[in-house]
Amino acid sequence: MMNRMSDSSDPRQHEFAQLLTRVTRSLTHPNQRWRDAATLILVDRTGTTPKVLLGRRHAGHKFLPGRFVFPGGRVERNDRNAPLATILQADVEARLMKRVRNPSPAKARAFAVAAIRETFEETGLLIGAKQARAPEGRATIFEEAGVYPDLASMHFIARAITPPGRPRRYDTRFFAADAQAVVHRIEGVVGPDAELVELVWLPITDVEQLEMPTITKVALRELEARTAAGFRYDLPVPFYRMLHGKFVREVL
Repeated sequence: MMNRMSDSSDPRQHEFAQLLTRVTRSLTHPNQRWRDAATLILVDRTGTTPKVLLGRRHAGHKFLPGRFVFPGGRVERNDRNAPLATILQADVEARLMKRVRNPSPAKARAFAVAAIRETFEETGLLIGAKQARAPEGRATIFEEAGVYPDLASMHFIARAITPPGRPRRYDTRFFAADAQAVVHRIEGVVGPDAELVELVWLPITDVEQLEMPTITKVALRELEARTAAGFRYDLPVPFYRMLHGKFVREVL
């Protein structure tokens, strides 16, 4: 059962939801069902102020051209069957299974695997534990890299559904993980002809100067508050969606 946060318990409930509601957007496209998606925020906490990794999308893309985003994309069927180094933290798995159709641990794992896989595909950075390398062409990208996803390092920090009437709709799970969890890198993934043309590490307090979607800014604010609260796995997870023309913020 989902619990709603009261105004007195968290003033951000209205502040962040109102910020999303004020965004000017066309809602005239035929309504369609959203697709499950996942994204990952890598956090470098070695300094006084945490830094986060963002990528700038290619200007030629139809979706969010030139914007700074977190690596991510749609959940794929094979994400449920990926080999794993570790499983999700119990609190994370439980919240990922709330408010979804046919919830299961396998579906919860798929969200986190998708975030790790998309980050690897878009940045060349892979979170996991090194394992025996499988023959190329006969295994998943994880097995070919010799690294299995480390789901225990994944924090579930937010969820948001694109409003009805948009040309593309996603039910996105925002994850965060410490940058020290990266154990494998491939060079040359980011560049002028790639999906992401550059990567930047910025202090979490400075990222709003970049051109980015409003939900990305909201997720960063949620992460900043979460980091200040100890970056624990058991913290509540905000869920943003539009109801009757306005965004609401609930918690899972």
